[in-house]
Amino acid sequence: MSLIRVSVGTVLLSLLAGAAAQGITASQSLANFTQAGVAPNNTKVLILGGGMAGIIAARTLHEQGIDDFVVVDAKTEFGGRMIQKPFGVAGRQIVVEMGPSWIQGTQDGDGNANPVWELAQKHNLSVVESDLYGSVSFFDYTGPSNYSDTFTASIDAFTNATVVAGQRLRENKVDMDLRSAYSYLGMAPTTPQEEACQYYQVDFSPSQTSWLASANNNFTYVPESGGYSDVNMMSIDPRGIAWIVQAEAVDFLKTNQILYNQTVTSIHYDQNGVTVLTAGGYNLTAEHALVTFSVGVLQNTDVVFEPTLPDWKREAINSIEMAGYNKIFLQFNDTFWFDTEMGLYADLQRGRFPVWQSLDHPDFFPGSGVIFVTVTGDQSPYVEQMNTTQLQNEVMEVLRTMYPGAPDPVDIHIPTWGTNALYRGAYSNWGASFVPGHVENLGANVDNHLWFAGEATSLKYFGFLQGAYLEGQRVGKEIADCINHGSCSVAHEATISNAQPYPNSLQ
Repeated sequence: MSLIRVSVGTVLLSLLAGAAAQGITASQSLANFTQAGVAPNNTKVLILGGGMAGIIAARTLHEQGIDDFVVVDAKTEFGGRMIQKPFGVAGRQIVVEMGPSWIQGTQDGDGNANPVWELAQKHNLSVVESDLYGSVSFFDYTGPSNYSDTFTASIDAFTNATVVAGQRLRENKVDMDLRSAYSYLGMAPTTPQEEACQYYQVDFSPSQTSWLASANNNFTYVPESGGYSDVNMMSIDPRGIAWIVQAEAVDFLKTNQILYNQTVTSIHYDQNGVTVLTAGGYNLTAEHALVTFSVGVLQNTDVVFEPTLPDWKREAINSIEMAGYNKIFLQFNDTFWFDTEMGLYADLQRGRFPVWQSLDHPDFFPGSGVIFVTVTGDQSPYVEQMNTTQLQNEVMEVLRTMYPGAPDPVDIHIPTWGTNALYRGAYSNWGASFVPGHVENLGANVDNHLWFAGEATSLKYFGFLQGAYLEGQRVGKEIADCINHGSCSVAHEATISNAQPYPNSLQ
């Protein structure tokens, strides 16, 4: 290691300590040293995206003795879909999370630890345990309505559905969508209240969700199934949950390994290497490129691959859904709503502003006057196309059903994941066409030079932060093995076929 690198690294660590005290992000500290206009070329590895998967892949390469890499990010700080935002009127602002708020599953005793939880502890992220199932108030289209027994039954129904899904996986039985599974198991909801309770468990339309893939909840929340714990820790850190990635990056990254504010527009690849073009005019070359873009971006034409990706890769990319998940934040001068953490609203229309969370709770941001409501599935593109006035009117119609006479908010904000070209959705969700071979193909490399990783490539943890972490670690080891030992080939299935042939009558 050169004296220059030691010197810069020492300064960066000092900067980080000072930045933490001042509430400055780790990436902002790194950005102070980034040299503008210097295009890193002919590197071993280009890591495209500085979210959880990209930074953990970079760290893994570093641990394997490979430091000839550059992390390219479209933003000016690391974090990917972990995005924090100051929200509220002047003098009453708090930092809210546009993307993931929770570390889902921690550690049960001395059992398996969620690596994201370990990162949070390492970097002193301020968190508080959320009682998502024990601190809930209930409403429907008539106003306050106590259907807590229905809610408890819905928890048992979802648990049963995931247990049976695990059994079907082991027995190699076919998949179906979760709504059909509920009917098959005799648990189909028949009232708006039952629909709302099911929604709370599933997050989006069960008709869009694989029954077999729902068993991945067990790998996070059930220690007996190899999971971490049933605890959800919510970030209340003013630096944002992205701090755990930003601070981790400062531990090993040098400024000449970072290229911010560059949106990738095309990737040219062959058996000799890769060339990456950016909207800022950079032409970057490397032996390998790691793509950590969301599957939503890969499904769109925001990034052009030349040549076109092979059929087996494109089939895998398009076999998974990029789900919508929008938090609509509202701030009021006074707090007039439930004193529990959560509120559940059952409308005649399934999924219409159903799940509410008070951030003015004593454990979160007391006195903030902030509450938010979450919509998912088909409701996400619906709310994203509204202007602020339209959105406020629709949201307040529901809130005034819950609380007649509720005043207008003083501030409102919605993140638009689906229409944002950097994300094209919030997180991945497997539909009823779930086939393990598609997951393997999604994470497999192309021509031994173009690599892929992210939460969507995780068979056990898709949709979770730990999925992105573990996939970054996996692909980092694979690339290092390729560079250090020439073991570059990652198996993929050229054709995903049915377990049995179609009958002759259909051929």
